[in-house]
Amino acid sequence: RIQGWGEGLRSIINSQPPRTDFDWSKGIAKFPPGATISHEIGQWCVYPNFDEIAKYTGVLQPMNFHIFRDFLNANHMGDQASEFVMASGKLQTLCYKEEIESALRTPGMGGFQLLDLHDFPGQGTALVGVLDPFWDSKPYVSPAEFRRFCNDIVPLARLPKRIVSSGATLKAAIELYQFGPRDLTNSVVQWELQNSQGKAVDSGALSDIELPRGRLLPLGNITVKIPEVSVAQKLRLVVGIRDTDYENDWDLWVYPREVPVDPPQDLLITDQLNDRALSVLDQGGKVMLTPHPDSIAGDIALGFTTVFWNTAWTKNQAPHTLGILCDPDHAALNDFPTEYHTNWQWWELIHRASPMVLDELPSDVRPLVQVIDTWFEARRLGLVFEGKVGSGKLLVCSMDITHDLATRPVARQMRHSLINY
Repeated sequence: RIQGWGEGLRSIINSQPPRTDFDWSKGIAKFPPGATISHEIGQWCVYPNFDEIAKYTGVLQPMNFHIFRDFLNANHMGDQASEFVMASGKLQTLCYKEEIESALRTPGMGGFQLLDLHDFPGQGTALVGVLDPFWDSKPYVSPAEFRRFCNDIVPLARLPKRIVSSGATLKAAIELYQFGPRDLTNSVVQWELQNSQGKAVDSGALSDIELPRGRLLPLGNITVKIPEVSVAQKLRLVVGIRDTDYENDWDLWVYPREVPVDPPQDLLITDQLNDRALSVLDQGGKVMLTPHPDSIAGDIALGFTTVFWNTAWTKNQAPHTLGILCDPDHAALNDFPTEYHTNWQWWELIHRASPMVLDELPSDVRPLVQVIDTWFEARRLGLVFEGKVGSGKLLVCSMDITHDLATRPVARQMRHSLINY
C-alpha cells in the first residue's frame, strides 16, 4: 500500500513526487496470480464532523466529539469546523483514489480491502471513512465521484508526473481494469486534456478495441501535448469508454518556464526578522519573511497526506496534520491556481515546509495558507500569514520559496504570486 504502518513521511505518497506509474508487481511476484489481496489499505483520516453529534439519539453519546469541539473553540477556530471537514475530506478522497488505483493497476492483484469505508469511533477515534458511523455519505464526495476510481470497470492512466512545463509533451500508458459483467466489443476508449473551463485542448481515441472481462487490460500509449502558457493553470486528463458511464480523470498542472521572482524595490525579502527588516517596517515599508523551514520551532510533522488512522493510537505517527485550507480567491494566490484544499501541486511546497504555530498571535489572525491540525491538538497552524507591524506590512511564508527555483516550478510560481501580492 502507499502508506505502510510506521512509514510516516517515508511512504511513496509522502516522499516521492506525484505520479501514477507505479504498482505492486514486485511485491506480489512470488505468489500465484490472483492470490494476493491488499489488507487494510487506506486509513486516511478526515476532520471530525460535529454535525454528526445530533445523530446520536440512543444510549451512546459521542463525548469524544464534544471534547474535540471544545479544543477547537478554545483555540478560536470553532467557526472553521465545517471548512476543516471539507478541506481534509477532499484530501482524504485524493489519497483513497491513489491508494485504490495503485491496486487496480497491478497485474495479478486479487483485490483490496479498505480499513474502512465508514468511520470507526474506537481505537482513538479513527475517522477514516468516506461514510460516517451511520453509513451515511459525507458532504465532500458523492457515490458517483467515488465510483469513477472504485468500480467493476475503471479506466487507468500511468502518468510519470503531474507537474509539467509549458509546451511539454507528456506520454501516458492507458489501461482498463475490466471486471464488469460482460465482455465489451468494438469499444472506443477516448481521452481529453481539458482546461479549467472544461474545454478540450488535446484529445484522441483508441478505436475498435476488444475489452474482455476478468483482467487488467493494457490499451496502449498516448502522447499528450501540453499547451504553451504564460500563466500557470490546472489541466485534467479524462479517459472513458464511449457510450458508457465508465470514466476517470487525473489533475495536472502546467507552469510557465520562467516567471519574475525578484522583488520590486519597495519590498524586502529576508529569512530573518533582523534590524534591517524591523527598520523597514518601522518606516511603513513591506517585508516578506521567508525563514528556512528547519528554523521553525516545534515538532509538528507536516506531510502531503492526511493523518494515518489517528495520532493517538499510532503513538503520534507522522504526518500530524490533515492538509491545508486556503481561499483560492484571495489576492495572494492570484497567480497560483489552487482549490481551497490540498491537491497534488501542493506536494512540492509541503515537502519543503514547516507549519508555524500561531496560537499566541491575536485570535483574529487567520493564515492565508492554513494547516489543519490533528483534532487532539487543534493548534492554529499556518504556512503563510500576514499582519501589520507598526505602520509596516509583514507577510511570513514558511514554505521554501527561495532555493532551487530553476527546478521547482511550483515553488517558483508561489514566490511569484506572493511577490505580486
